[in-house]
Amino acid sequence: MTPLIIILLVLSIVFTVMWLIYNSLVRARNRVEEGYSGIDVQLKKRFELIPNLIEAVKGYNAYEAETLQKIVETRSASGTTIGEMQQNDQSITGALRAFRIHVEDYPDLKANTQFLTLMENLSTVENELSMARRYYNGTVRDYNTKMQVFPAVLIAGMFGHQPKEFYQVEDDERSAPAVNLTDDE
Repeated sequence: MTPLIIILLVLSIVFTVMWLIYNSLVRARNRVEEGYSGIDVQLKKRFELIPNLIEAVKGYNAYEAETLQKIVETRSASGTTIGEMQQNDQSITGALRAFRIHVEDYPDLKANTQFLTLMENLSTVENELSMARRYYNGTVRDYNTKMQVFPAVLIAGMFGHQPKEFYQVEDDERSAPAVNLTDDE
C-alpha cells in the first residue's frame, strides 16, 4: 500500500467517525428541544384551564377568585429560557396548591360538576406536565453525557454544542405538605 492510500483511508475513517458523532449530538440536542417544547405545551394547557376555574369559583369566595386571578397574571409572563419557565411554573404550582387547600372549605363548590371536571382536567394536565419534565430531564442527561464523553467532547466543542440545564424544582416543592386531620385548628 502506498502512503497516499493509507493517509486517505485514515482520513476517511476520521471523517466518518466525526460525522457519526456530530449527527448523534444533533439528534440528542433536538430531543432536548422537543422535551422543552413538551413542557411548554403542558404549561399552556394548564394556563388555559385557569380562567375556566376562575369563572367556576367566582360565586363562591372572593379569596379563591383573587388567588386564581394572580395565577392568570403570572401565567401571562411566559419564559424564554428554562430558568424563567421554571420560575413561572413554580409560582403557579404554589398558588394552585394553596387554592386546592382553600377549596376544601366549600362543600358546595366541591360538589359543582363543572368545577369537578375542571379540577380533574387540571390534575391530568399536572400529571402530563410532570411526565414532560421527566422526559426533558432525561433528554438533557443523555445529551450532556453524549457531549462529555471522548471523542465526542472534541467534536462538541468544535461545533459549539453547550451543556443544557436540567429542569429543577424549588426546595419547598420537594418537601411534603403538612396534613392536619384533626378539626382543632
